[in-house]
Amino acid sequence: MGAVLCIVILTVGGDPPGLPDTCWIPGGVFMMGSDAQDARPDERPPHRVQVSPFYMSRTEVTNRQFRAFVEATGYMTTAQQPVDWELLRKQVPPGTPRPSDDLLQPGSMVFVQPPPDTSPHDVGARWAWVQGASWAQPEGPGSDLDDRWDHPVVHVSHDDALAYAHWRGGSLPTEAQWEFAARGGLAEKPFVWGDAPLDPSRANVWQGVFPTQNLALDGHAGTAPVGTYPPNGYGLFDTAGNVWEWTADRYRDDLHASRAGRDDIVDPPGPDESRDGRNRHAPDTRVHRGGSFLCHPSYCSSYRPSARMSTTPDSSMSHLGFRIVFSPEQMRVVRAAAESTAATEQSLPPDAVPTQRD
Repeated sequence: MGAVLCIVILTVGGDPPGLPDTCWIPGGVFMMGSDAQDARPDERPPHRVQVSPFYMSRTEVTNRQFRAFVEATGYMTTAQQPVDWELLRKQVPPGTPRPSDDLLQPGSMVFVQPPPDTSPHDVGARWAWVQGASWAQPEGPGSDLDDRWDHPVVHVSHDDALAYAHWRGGSLPTEAQWEFAARGGLAEKPFVWGDAPLDPSRANVWQGVFPTQNLALDGHAGTAPVGTYPPNGYGLFDTAGNVWEWTADRYRDDLHASRAGRDDIVDPPGPDESRDGRNRHAPDTRVHRGGSFLCHPSYCSSYRPSARMSTTPDSSMSHLGFRIVFSPEQMRVVRAAAESTAATEQSLPPDAVPTQRD
């Protein structure tokens, strides 16, 4: 597998303006997808894909890092803005009446543990639209991030993740980049740690009876601080569980099938159009990977590196976050900018150099 090379930059109060905390992903050829017993149809068949080297953020983007972005730019997330009915009506059955204005106020989808007799297939019983829920108020008005600054940021849409990535000088990973990196050099293994069965020491997932009883044997009923669990072979944390992670790619449920038998796929950028049976009316859905703290073997074993999920790019939820990647060229630009900033600060009088918060 080779040595793990990570650029670890310890900052206080966030990530900018210096170098991001990344690991070097060496690239190579791997079998993308799975034909294991618990693999879903959209993961089949496994097929050969070549990925070029790149850098990936060592952890999911945290609340602390996202706050620095918001403070530097004044950015408002999708969840903090009124719902765009013109966009939403394209995602629902034709003829759906326009909701009243009070139902289109800013908010996001929040997981709510349902009553004991709830079926795991009753998705509506465990998800609630909460007005005022956002990255800064994960459970809605009255909640905060006081003890969660080092947890992954959630309630961020695909658009929000892209905005952060561009601000940092990077990108969202393609599906192929994400899966290659998540595997950590372990070829065709069921989990990012290899063959050993899942247990509370390996990933932040649901323990108990999903979705009605959460024993939290790993100490985390919701998200966990990034880096709580052991890294994979490339030094990346939480590529299994904790929160789902947006990728750049549109989702097609037949993507793997369309590549069957090919061995010439290099750095695939993802399809030009979506095809998504879970979101039949949506013209565009995007892939997210890695599973979350809500995954359980009885219902959703999506902490496997080949597992795929999708939603519309304007969606935000309490178990969906992201991490970012940098091409070698992007990293050269970021490094040059960081060195220029450092040189400028060194040339200023001591009392003119801004200090970071917290």
